[in-house]
Order: sequence, then C-alpha cells, then structure tokens
Amino acid sequence: MADPVIAQRRPVLSGVHGGSAVAHVAPAKPATRISLRAKPDAVAALSAALGLDLPTRPKHSASGNGRHALWLGPDEWLVIDEAEADLMAAVAGVGVLHSATDISHRNTAVLVSGPGAAAAINSACPLDLTDAVFPVGAAARSVLGKIEMVLYRTGAEDYRVECWRSFAPYAFGILAEGAEDAAL
Repeated sequence: MADPVIAQRRPVLSGVHGGSAVAHVAPAKPATRISLRAKPDAVAALSAALGLDLPTRPKHSASGNGRHALWLGPDEWLVIDEAEADLMAAVAGVGVLHSATDISHRNTAVLVSGPGAAAAINSACPLDLTDAVFPVGAAARSVLGKIEMVLYRTGAEDYRVECWRSFAPYAFGILAEGAEDAAL
C-alpha cells in the first residue's frame, strides 16, 4: 500500500527580500486569520473568546500576545494570530450570532519598516500616514497600486500590509520599489 502524500503549502513570498537603507520590506511569518462579522450585541462575547476587546471605532485595532483585531467596518474585523492559534476554534463555541471565515490561506502579509516606510507605502497608496491621521495601532482597508489591502501600523516606523496571496508578489514588488524611491 502506498504512503499517503500530504501537500504542504509553501509561503508565497519564500526567499524574497527587498527595500533600501531607509525602508526594509520583508514577508511576514505565517499567521492564522479570520474574517469576523457580528452585530454590536455579540462583540463582548466574541472579545472574551478571542482574549482581546474587538475595536468598535473606525481605524482602530486591539492587540495582545501576538493576536490582532483590526476594525474594517461597523460589523467586520480581520483577526490575525501570529502564533498560528486556531481562531475558528476560539469563536466556535460562542453562543452569539456571528460569521467567522478562516482566510489563513487566502491572505498573506508584507512588513515594511524603517524611517522611509510610510513613503514606500505612499508610493502606491493614497492614505495619509502622518502620525496625526494614522497613528500607531491604526488599521484601514485601502488600495496599494491596483489591489485591495489592509494596512496596519504596528509601530512608529512599522507597518503590516495584508493582501491576498495571489497578489503578494505584486504587493511586494511595488513596496520594494517604493522603498528604493524613498531612499533617493
């Protein structure tokens, strides 16, 4: 009898690197993600199940222990767990009406960091990334060139660009080029 073969998904940006002296561009480590939808009356129970308070205001996020909840709309969040915990299991037993879809294999992320990170991102994204408008912890859905993405500011000079896996090489390329331009 033949041994079963189990397919392993290779990270889409495996081995790529880019950027410049002022903006480093790198693929993020694998993470689990869910797209979560719920009405306001379910937020408390879902927050308890996830171990962090789901943000309820535009452009806000909540983080703890490598888990991040990004507000995308009045009833929508992107939840990311960098430790690859089972987010679906975390919300499965919650007795409130909600919708959770595992998008771990659909999405990936590119990390942009350094003093020129905002300029690198702004080379293809219209968001105002000044501290007053997009402070640390801010998150928003926008465009990067011709693709949709979710931008999350994780530090003073650090950003996480979430995009669909199929668009990752394009996103990485445009960010790497923007990083090179930021160094000029």
